[in-house]
Amino acid sequence: MNDRLLGAVALLFAAVMVWQGYGLEAPFAYEPVGPRAFPMLLSLVIGLCGLWLVVKGGNPVEPASPGVKGRIAAVAISLAAYAFLFQWLGVVIATFLMSLPVGRAFGGTWLKSGTAGLILGIGVFLLFDEVLDVVLPTGVLGGLL
Repeated sequence: MNDRLLGAVALLFAAVMVWQGYGLEAPFAYEPVGPRAFPMLLSLVIGLCGLWLVVKGGNPVEPASPGVKGRIAAVAISLAAYAFLFQWLGVVIATFLMSLPVGRAFGGTWLKSGTAGLILGIGVFLLFDEVLDVVLPTGVLGGLL
């Protein structure tokens, strides 16, 4: 795979995001721009990056070093599990559990990955709950948070 192929895939992904995100409407007005602003903005960024790769790309990709595919799979599985467990476990525990394999994939120790995950989970929860006034799921820690 080269850069141009990746750029074409990114353009296709951006087009699907626009197609799916354009119809988003909230049943009530809770903010001026509505729920479609984020997917539209994100698809614009992905589309511009994909276009850049299509126009400027063409460089061959070097083969992956040993173990990279396993680390990529661990990160992908962790993010998928995070999406499924987020509501049930809550943001703090789900973020902590997701950060362990992701941190290890990037060379962190168990202690550093766990510590960063705990700080990140609590920090994200406090940021959204206290500062931005956005309700996030508390999950099994509902009584403590």
